[in-house]
This record gives sequence, structure tokens and C-alpha cells, in this order.
Amino acid sequence: MIQTCDILLQNITYLDATMTPQSAACMAITNGTIVHIGDSSSWQGTTTINSAGLLWMAGLQDGHTHTSQQLLRGRLLDEKPVIWKRINVPFESKLTAQESTLSASVAAVEMIRSGTTAFVDVGGHHVEAFAQVYHQSGLRGILSYMTNDNPAMPESLRTTPAQALARQSQLHRDLQGTLLQGACSFTAPTAASQEMMETMCGYAKEQNLLMETHTNEYASEVMDFIEKYGARPYEWFEHQDLLGGRFLGAHGIFLSPSEMDIIAKHRVTIAHCPFSNCGKGVPSTPQLLSRGISVGFGSDGAAHGGLDLFQEMRLFRGVMNVTHGVQTADPQVMPAKQILKMATQGIAPAFNIPQLGTLTVGAPADCIAIDTQQLHLLPTQNITNSLVESGRGSDVTHMIVNGKLLMENRHLTTLDEEKIRYEAVKYSHI
Repeated sequence: MIQTCDILLQNITYLDATMTPQSAACMAITNGTIVHIGDSSSWQGTTTINSAGLLWMAGLQDGHTHTSQQLLRGRLLDEKPVIWKRINVPFESKLTAQESTLSASVAAVEMIRSGTTAFVDVGGHHVEAFAQVYHQSGLRGILSYMTNDNPAMPESLRTTPAQALARQSQLHRDLQGTLLQGACSFTAPTAASQEMMETMCGYAKEQNLLMETHTNEYASEVMDFIEKYGARPYEWFEHQDLLGGRFLGAHGIFLSPSEMDIIAKHRVTIAHCPFSNCGKGVPSTPQLLSRGISVGFGSDGAAHGGLDLFQEMRLFRGVMNVTHGVQTADPQVMPAKQILKMATQGIAPAFNIPQLGTLTVGAPADCIAIDTQQLHLLPTQNITNSLVESGRGSDVTHMIVNGKLLMENRHLTTLDEEKIRYEAVKYSHI
């Protein structure tokens, strides 16, 4: 008996949940879900893709990006810290709704073209403009408003706890039933009052929403927090009962052993941003992973080197080797399979979707195809290693999110790339 499916991937090689290459006659996708991997004799697809020369893998997950900084590309390199106070926030405070639409459009194209199927955005002022673009793009994402009540922040980005709660709850309602989720956030512990942090965390736990924030990013900010509250950030979060539910901490560079234990206990997800973090410090990722903490990658937005997570993986491997591996003479301090798992599964807990980030029966059909015939990947004795060593976003030929083709043979199917490019060039000439 012939069974029909929406998309049939034939003659596939794919990375399983352990990042080990496997072969199968086909993978069948229906209603946004992988429904079969194996024999192809009984399957027929509405859309059929011959996968010869391709490697299918779960889509990459960007756990920390700044859509509102997409138009800030090239501005931050070589700047002294702390850049977010002096450059990023003033720039974002002046963005119009039209510029925010362009920012999200360019970001969506870049993510699709480089293999990112799911993202967590840290927030902005015109999030409704982001949501409209991302909904059209077909990407899976989590959005929140930039939330802080620090008097030093620009007035256009400043809010009260009551206003922030009303805005976030409305965003949550507006996004229900889509591939986008609303999250709660505060910009950083040093940019929010205790009332703001308690309000946002309380609502997130009540509604089972993701709670996200920048934290432990700069040594100076950790010290400032200790001076104000008498404890390190995660120690204080636990004492105030602000953890629990779904909590995502961006950066996580300067973490003490006690904070790592707290993070593990409350199942906090950590998003490292390797390129951005190189100007600040090196995270203790081996210690985090040894505690069973879910760690993934973030781009920190296009202003920090672009949205290509293959670049982040490769840089991360080098940083881990020179800082942690050399100390212990361990060349495998951060194996390639571990890095690929972090890139495809590390941020999955933030979405609260079972099996997200794996190519297994019953998992959401969020996957990408890599052209393994590229000369910089040939010949290879270990394709998993070669992806980390030499893979590029431009090697991605196909993207499927929730069972829908967003890119086929490098052609975007949901967005008008040429129109977006035209608008980006026009903005560049302002």
C-alpha cells in the first residue's frame, strides 16, 4: 500500500541525534513532522527531493541574536567595552518600524541561507515588525521586547514593570498558533530593577514562557551586581526564586562553580556567543557540560560577525582547545560531535518542543541539507569533523522548517531576496 507524504527525501545520508552519519532509502515528512525513516518502496511524496551528494542534518539553533542590530553590521569590531551601553542601545533606540522591518528581513535571509532554522531574539522596540517578517519567512523563533527600567537607558527603550508585563502578555497572545513564541525578558540584571526582574520571571513561570536575559557577560557587571545585591547573579536569582520553568542565560562567561551548580539544578539553558565573547572572556564550557547543562550557540546578532553559526562552531573549537585543551593536553576537549550537538540541540529546551533538533521519527521536520560535493569538504575521511573544520553557511542548499521548504537549491521560497537586497543597498547609502 502506497503512503503519501508532503515531502519525500530520497537516498539520504543524515546525521542522527548523536551526530553519526546514517543512510536510508528515504525520509518522509507530513504535517510538519518526520513520520518515517527507512525503506522507500511504500512512500510517495507531493514534493520529492533526490538527496544524492547531500548530507541532511537538524537545523541550527541561534540561541541569542539581536534583530535590531542587523543594520549595525561592521560598527562594533575594535571598539572598547562596554559596547552595548555606548553603541548598541543608542542605535536601537532610534530605529523606526520601517527600519525594523528591513532589519528582520535581512536577518531572515541570512539565517535561512546559513542553515539556522530556529532562533531566540533578545528583543527590540518594534517587535511587531520583526514578528510579521519572521512569520512570513517560515522560521521558528522566540521573540520578546527589550525590557529595562534603568534611568540611564534611552526613553524610547525604557518601560515600567507594569507596562512591560502588559506588552509581553499581549505579544504572547498575538503569537499563539504560529511558529513564533513570545518570551519574557529583561535586558540585563544591571539594567533592570528588582521589581522588573521579579515581575518578568513571575509571569514567565506562571505562563510557562521562556525567560531570557544577558547575564555574566562582563566581569565588571558581575562585580557591579555583587556590590548592589551582595551575591553573584545566579545565586541571587535562586535566592529570590526567579529560576525554574524555562530560563535562558545569554553569554554565561563569568560563572562561579556555585552558579554552575545552580544552573544545573534549575535546568537553565546557556547560549554562548563565541565571536562576540572573544572580546570579553572564555566560558568554562567543559565544566558546564559535565554538569549536564544544556549549552548552545548564539550569534549575538550580525553586528558581531554575522549569523553564520558554522563560523561560531569553528571559532569555538579553537578557543576551547587553546584555553582548556592545552592546559590538560587534551586535543578532544571539545569533540566535533559535541559541538554539532550544541549547535542543533543545545537551545532546544528553550522552545519546549519534544525532539526538536533531532532527525528522528516524531520530531519536528526542521532540517537542512549540506552540499558535500564542495571542494573544501572533499575528500573527507570524517564528514562530522569536516563540517566543524571547514563547513560554511553557504554549503546549505535546502532548508525545511515545520515541514515547509524555505529554501530549495539555494533559492528562497518564502521571501523576495532581491527586493530585500535592494532595500538593504539603499539603506547602506543613507
